[in-house]
Amino acid sequence: MLTALAWGALAASSLLIGALAALVHAWPRRLVGLVLAFGAGALISAVAFELALEGDAVGGFAPVAAGLALGGLTYYALDGVVERIGDAGRVRQRRRSGGAAGGALALGAFLDGIPEQLVLGIGLASGEAVSVGLVCAIFVSNLPEAIGSASAMRGAGRGARPIVGLWGGVAVLCALATLGGFALGDAVSGELRAGVDGFAAGALIVMLVDSMIPEATEDAGRQAGLLAVLGFALAAALSIAA
Repeated sequence: MLTALAWGALAASSLLIGALAALVHAWPRRLVGLVLAFGAGALISAVAFELALEGDAVGGFAPVAAGLALGGLTYYALDGVVERIGDAGRVRQRRRSGGAAGGALALGAFLDGIPEQLVLGIGLASGEAVSVGLVCAIFVSNLPEAIGSASAMRGAGRGARPIVGLWGGVAVLCALATLGGFALGDAVSGELRAGVDGFAAGALIVMLVDSMIPEATEDAGRQAGLLAVLGFALAAALSIAA
């Protein structure tokens, strides 16, 4: 159990590291965009190799598909709530000014982080070797999400304490999810695990298209696509090697 907690804490620690990095140093928008693009590529790899394919292998495509729909709809609904906090008539303007985009990235990190780390804990409980590819994909993709979100929140006038508190809380919950997955490992069926994988993938895909990729492209320009390819290649190589 302590091993599961340690791996979960390692994977989730990049959330807090990224937030602190954004507060310690004012990152130029272009650099934030490039980091977001790299993380988006890594997340696309995680969706393809660590979630969709793995879910199909352990429980079949039907529960993965159900999870995809539920995860996508859940993120879509909750992101709508985030957008409407504040001036209801200026949703898109607030997204571009940083407030809504920062909250959306934090929501995305939570909605995909919890299921991902549940899967990590379930795998450890079933006696499988640690998925180095999954741990690295979680760590690498969390970092730019946290940097981008904290930078956006800082630019929108948020104080350091609430930003650190938000990302520290998300990191703790994600780490505890690994422990919860380990505790439930023996009772979880392959179909349920596949559904959890699909849920994480669905939330990720909607977040990527709605928040992360547009922000990366707006801030970094055409080079964002090249960094996304690099992030995908690195995460895919780690998944295949593992």
